[in-house]
Amino acid sequence: MLKRSLLALSIMTILSGCTLDGDDGATGPAGPAGPTGGTGQTGQPGKNLPRDLSIEVVGRFNTGIYGKAAAEIVQFHKSSNSAFAINAAENRIEVISLANLPVAAVGNGITDDSLSSVPFLFPASVNVKDSNGNDVSVALGEANSIAIYGDMLAIAVAAAQKTDNGAVLFYSLNATGSGTFVKAVAAGALPDMVIFTPDGTKVLVANEGEPDTDYNADPEGSISVISITAGVPADVAQSINLTTDMHFSSDLLSASDYDTDTKRRNLLQTAGVKFAGPAGTTVAQDLEPEYITVAADSKTAWVSLQEANAIGIIDLTAMTIEVKALGMKDWGQFLMDYSNEDEVASFRKLPNVYGLYQPDSIASYQWNGATFIVSANEGDSRDWDAYSEDIRAADIIDPDELNKTFSTELQALYDATGGDDGLGRLKVTAALVDPDNDGVVEKLYAYGARSFSIWDQNVNIVYDSGDDFGRISAAILGNNFNSAHTENKGDNRSDDKGGEPEAIDVGSIEGRTYAFIAQERSGDLFVYDVTNPFQTSFVSHYINRDFDAEFELDDELADPCDSSEGMDCTEVPLAGDLGPESIKFVPASDSPNGNPLLIIGNEVSGSVTVYQVTELQ
Repeated sequence: MLKRSLLALSIMTILSGCTLDGDDGATGPAGPAGPTGGTGQTGQPGKNLPRDLSIEVVGRFNTGIYGKAAAEIVQFHKSSNSAFAINAAENRIEVISLANLPVAAVGNGITDDSLSSVPFLFPASVNVKDSNGNDVSVALGEANSIAIYGDMLAIAVAAAQKTDNGAVLFYSLNATGSGTFVKAVAAGALPDMVIFTPDGTKVLVANEGEPDTDYNADPEGSISVISITAGVPADVAQSINLTTDMHFSSDLLSASDYDTDTKRRNLLQTAGVKFAGPAGTTVAQDLEPEYITVAADSKTAWVSLQEANAIGIIDLTAMTIEVKALGMKDWGQFLMDYSNEDEVASFRKLPNVYGLYQPDSIASYQWNGATFIVSANEGDSRDWDAYSEDIRAADIIDPDELNKTFSTELQALYDATGGDDGLGRLKVTAALVDPDNDGVVEKLYAYGARSFSIWDQNVNIVYDSGDDFGRISAAILGNNFNSAHTENKGDNRSDDKGGEPEAIDVGSIEGRTYAFIAQERSGDLFVYDVTNPFQTSFVSHYINRDFDAEFELDDELADPCDSSEGMDCTEVPLAGDLGPESIKFVPASDSPNGNPLLIIGNEVSGSVTVYQVTELQ
């Protein structure tokens, strides 16, 4: 009993010990206040989106040569602070010093002639290596494109006979913009565009391979890839062809599904690629590479195949190309001015009328680690002596032309728009008329989309500017909108491809990414904020042209200003910039005056204009 009592007492003592904590003491007095923190940096004022931009002409070079493509493709060389511009009229390159470029706008941007050039000449023939290492002489024609990477210049030059293989000429540039010849490398037929990859290890060339006008010769389109090792170009280019190097990525297809030209054509045509040419032409002859842009990692490139309404995806590791159709733009959803007969800006929606995007220039940029391609949707037709797809809508139902019948819906639209003087004026492709050959035409397909677009890296459309260009231009220019670049005549191009978006580039200003698009015919410059491609917005419109000047020239004449043909170029110097062909964006970090620049080559006025683009304060 004694043991049990002691054990019980011990347990009670232990348990009671768990509950015998003392009460909390009183709260102590507050301690002294800590030292006051220092004043933080003042935050930046918030900025609304889209941000307004100031666009000012800060310099201009004028060749004084009109209608002869005296200022086409432009580039910038940082070491010499120079703009380089192809002068096709003299078949040379103009090296235009920007070293003393002001930060203030010039007095009159339309007539300014404050910049001067030094000619950069290249030979009439060069030696290139063939695949066996032998020297082959190439007689050269016109330079078509230039590219600059660091101090290396590449010039893409067609052969004297454009259907023969051309060449790329490489030069090492010094601090004054003068060049030392390095070598020439053979390219394909009609090398139309040249570009360095961002890492500088390759030069890509779009070989357009146009036929001669009689189709006696029709070379294949191709892509030339020239490797650069330790700053030295390879002697021989690799070629990506549009036959055996064509790839289809769908797992639903095997290589045997596209191992012949007929199979490739059927697959592409079913997907929506447009073919237009004489019977018997091959896929590689019909596809004509136009313009190339390259991803930031230098592993993938994209090439516009303008006439075919497609973009090719180039795998620079596998050395293959996949061709993607771009689809159609439904003009039943947007407003278009389709006739030049009324000579006023007049818009309406056109059900059963479609546009082919058919981009000319393309560029690319990064968002969230992905590449997006921007395209200037100019449009183009095949119009040669031996074959032309170019017709007006009125020709389709003309008994002396195609002698077809419109569907009830299309005929009603045709009548409502003014018939032959209305929708009948619209230029369309004959290649897509009446595909089932039943004599009844339900849809019309016009050239170009009168817009710019953004595509993802798989060539799926992300954004299109719709009818912005026409409506904005008409609102600002009135009846001068859609003017030709060979005379000041408003509404002149409404029946064709509108203002014709031709040139495009992208660049960053104060942390935002912008697309700059110039229209070849009317001369408008449009600026869009594309930082987030899924939230694209219009920012600004600018035009460096005086519509009061009276002139007329014909760029298809040997002398575009021939007075015996009724031409008069007297006031062209007063008209400003005509026919913008290319745009080069120069970031503030590379700019001679410390501000972002646009350099624009204008082929009809023969002028190179330098714009300063800054945020409005």
